[in-house]
This record gives sequence, C-alpha cells and structure tokens, in this order.
Amino acid sequence: MIGFNDIIGHDEVIRHLRNAMESGKISHSYLLTGESGAGKKTVARSFAAALQCEKGGTEPCMVCDSCKKAIGNNHPDIIFVEHEKPGLISVEEVRDQVIHDVAIRPYYGKYKIYIIPDAEMMNASAQNALLKTIEEPPEYAVIMLLTNNADILLPTILSRCVRLDLKIVDDAVVKQYLMEHMHIPDYQAEIDATIAQGSIGKAREAAASQEFSDLTQNAMHLLEYAGKMDVSELTEEIKKLAADKTKIEDYLDLFQFWFRDVLLFKATREIDNLVFKQEINYIRDQASERSYENLEKILEAIDKTKVRLSANVNPELALELLFLTFRER
Repeated sequence: MIGFNDIIGHDEVIRHLRNAMESGKISHSYLLTGESGAGKKTVARSFAAALQCEKGGTEPCMVCDSCKKAIGNNHPDIIFVEHEKPGLISVEEVRDQVIHDVAIRPYYGKYKIYIIPDAEMMNASAQNALLKTIEEPPEYAVIMLLTNNADILLPTILSRCVRLDLKIVDDAVVKQYLMEHMHIPDYQAEIDATIAQGSIGKAREAAASQEFSDLTQNAMHLLEYAGKMDVSELTEEIKKLAADKTKIEDYLDLFQFWFRDVLLFKATREIDNLVFKQEINYIRDQASERSYENLEKILEAIDKTKVRLSANVNPELALELLFLTFRER
C-alpha cells in the first residue's frame, strides 16, 4: 500500500479527499471511476488508511497499528467486497458483506469502510439492496464503489455518490515515474508508458515484468525480419505468437506503436515524439522504403486484426493475414 504522497497523476481527486478529511465532511458514499489500472483501488486504499490512521492527518502515517493493519490487508474495519462468480456481484454477497455487517459498529477504527471493486458487476437486485444503506447509512459508514463503467450503475446509486473521475495520466509523467521510482532505463520506460496508455498500474506491471521486456524484444525481432523470413519460418513464428492468446494484444499494440513511429518520422523527420527512439536507424530505413499508403494500410490491418480476434476468428489465420500486409511494400 502507498500513501497519497506517492500516488502519481490524480492530484485533483486527492485534493478533494484531503479537503474532506480536513473539514470533517466525509461523504458516506463515493464513486471512483476510471479505466482498468488507473489507480482506483490504490486511491481507495490510501483514503481508507488515512481515515483510520491513529494520527488523524490527511495522509496515512504507515507506522501506527491501524496503518500496519491496512498495509497487511487485515484491518477489520476496511472491508473489500468479494464475489465468487466471474462478472457478477450478487444480492446475497452485498447483503452478507455490507448490509448485515454495517449494522455492527467498528471494531477498531473510527469508520467502517466498504470498498467494492468492479461495482458495475452488481446486478440490479444487488444495487437496489445497497441503495437503502447508501440512503440511510450509520454515521461511521463509508462506501466506496470502484468502476470502469459507471453508466451500468442505476441512476439512483449514481445520484447519491460523490463521483471522482481518475483521468488518464500523461505518458511523460508515467515515464518519469518509472525511471525515478523503478529505475527503468529511458528506452524501456518510454515503451512501458506508451503501452500503459495513462494507467500507472499497467505501467508498473509492464516495467516489473521481465516477460514483457522479452516480449518487446521479440516484437522488434519479428518486425525487422518478417520481410526476410521464408514462408515456413514466418509460419512457425506466427504459430508461436498465436499459441499464447494472452499476449497477442500486447504484440498488436507494440506493432501499432512501431508503425505509427515510422509514419510520424516519415511525415516530420523528428525523433523526439517517437516511442522506439532507440530503433531510429531502422525506423529511418522503413520510412524511406514504405509509402504513406502502405503504412496507413498496415495500421488499418492491425485494427482489423484486433476486431477479428475479439470476434473469435482463428488467431493463427488473423495473424497470417496481418504479416502478409507487413511484407508488402
């Protein structure tokens, strides 16, 4: 767990929460929205720890017994609502973990804080059951709904929550964070930040993963040699790529950023805004060899491949069609 001081890029949200603590005007219900990996759970955990901190400030001290329990995920008054079925938080789970439990006063802290990740997974019955607690909460209750799709929640729920939107963090800020806090080299930090698309959580995950670093190197190898391999070699590489479906999306993102770099350099001859600056020699060669029409066709083909894969088209076939486009000039 980290405190507010260590959270990157959500200054406005943190300022609101700190002001609420300073003024003593804590809402009984908050709605934190933002894309997956944006930091909703990190912000919620830091806020919960700060509310329960024995020192009573606007930042968890990390040393009192309450903070230690929060860090260890065993604070009895900070409850994460869990669900058994994928994609569904049932009314029974909401009743058992929130509605019945909230009637019991806090065991240890000043508040009882309920954090509901993936709140959009609550079905209508679960949301309606929760509504009464949100409307008439005990004075010590704080309910935090975390979602990447607030539109699915009932209007009656939305209208009773203080909504805090976690916005996309600028790539430059993410890159700087990775370099300063995780000591990631400039080149890899640029790639990790771009792939993360504003999500500090995704950037941390990519930066900490040797597997992702290896994947990046393999993607570069494929791009450089796809046009030089004979058909049997290329087919074998595509089979390997298609075998691990969980990584295909990452490969496609890397291919997309690579060809955008080539197109951008061809148009501007500038290096500063490139993701793959370290590959400038190869980017320069590709920009000379490929036409604007060819590069636009490739970028369209990558988008089409993503659509095909989401429609459950055979991955090997979809990738074969894509690499045929890569080999065109």
